[in-house]
Amino acid sequence: MSFPSNLNPDEASPPWLNKGDNSWQLTAATLVGLQSVPGLVILYGSIVKKKWAVNSAFMALYAFAAVLVCWVGWGYRMAFGDKFIHFLGVPNVSLDAQYLIEQAFLGYLPNATMIYFQFVFAAITLILIAGALLGRMNFLAWMLFVPLWMTFSYTVGAYSIWCPQGWLAKKGIIDYSGGYVIHLSSGVAGFTAAYWVGPRTTKDRERFPPNNILLMLAGAGLLWMGWTGFNGGDPYTVSTDASLAVLNTHVCTATSLLTWLMLDIIFFGKPSVIGATQGMITGLVCITPAAGVVQGWAAILMGMMSGSIPWYTMMVLHKKIGFLKHVDDTMAVFHTHAVAGSLGGILTGLFAVPKLNRLFYLVTDWQHYIGLFYGLHTGRTTAGFTQFGVQLLGIAFVICLNVFTTSVICNVIKLIVPLRLAEDELQTGDDAIHGEEAYALWGDGEKYESRLNSTYEEFPPPTKGGEVQMV
Repeated sequence: MSFPSNLNPDEASPPWLNKGDNSWQLTAATLVGLQSVPGLVILYGSIVKKKWAVNSAFMALYAFAAVLVCWVGWGYRMAFGDKFIHFLGVPNVSLDAQYLIEQAFLGYLPNATMIYFQFVFAAITLILIAGALLGRMNFLAWMLFVPLWMTFSYTVGAYSIWCPQGWLAKKGIIDYSGGYVIHLSSGVAGFTAAYWVGPRTTKDRERFPPNNILLMLAGAGLLWMGWTGFNGGDPYTVSTDASLAVLNTHVCTATSLLTWLMLDIIFFGKPSVIGATQGMITGLVCITPAAGVVQGWAAILMGMMSGSIPWYTMMVLHKKIGFLKHVDDTMAVFHTHAVAGSLGGILTGLFAVPKLNRLFYLVTDWQHYIGLFYGLHTGRTTAGFTQFGVQLLGIAFVICLNVFTTSVICNVIKLIVPLRLAEDELQTGDDAIHGEEAYALWGDGEKYESRLNSTYEEFPPPTKGGEVQMV
């Protein structure tokens, strides 16, 4: 049997390369990248007070760029390379062309595609952490925090859970697309960093209205639609399981949004747009560890719980627990990512379908990858309880790892530059920090009186004597 000429292997398309898989993987990676730039750049820049719009958006943009350089410099090999120590790979550069065109550790893809795909996940994790720190973190401290946290925290979690040699991966933990590695990590790290950085000004904590809710929704929309690549790309192949993951993602998210919305209406009397956005995010986060390994009805149940449990922790428990009130988590990432991510991991341990896990992991291992409910139903009770225990162990590991590493990193940075902005910068915001402001509105800043009676102004402007003044 002969292949069409465009499918025949050659030097640029070796026999192991699947062109369809590679095309989808690059597309999925770009969708995830768009979640960050411009998605979260827009979301952060619009959901904050006007004086913090530039700073908040730029924290996200900087993190995206900085992570990429660190990722190809040493991060990727630490997260997915040869074993160095029990929970970390050997640091090494990922820029050699020969290495980049070789087959990746999983899938029918070149290393270059895998590095790009994994980079966008690492980048969005740091950007999610930034959400807890908006409105007061020293930008120079943030510039140091990003490479340090990626190096000493993210790589450890990714290697332990996602790398085939990782200790939790060997135990059979189920984290389909980052409920642990990305969302639980960013929620815990963001909350911990917020503790060390300190709060916003009292005025900002009391009143912090979004400067543009419509733009906020545009950013949220990019985040939601980009999750098609976030969860749909993780089988590393164009498979039926990838399709299931995409559908489950959107079903859970829609259910979560509607659940949060109904709770806002019932208890506060008004349908909140910001509340609906939070419900959307918790739904996306909760389904992430389970996307392609649970039934559609389980996705509905997960959406109902992700729209209600984080709502309760944010709206009720947060106001009753002194420590939660003390820590100023600007975007509530503890609730939307740490709580929702943990919830997703736990529910994965209950609802994971053995057959779907075999489709995803491509294994015939009957000792792992079975939800507790299915273990009880099929008589594999021990395997079900073991899986549930591994899911809980993963949560404990990620929490301890991120509390420790984030605390150490913040205290090291504090020896070099202040973590928090000076009081005068906190009062002024963008103009004091960057010398730039988000909006040029009439009466806000300089008043261009010379332009009152003219649509166009001469350039260069003439002097009083009529001669052109060179500027």
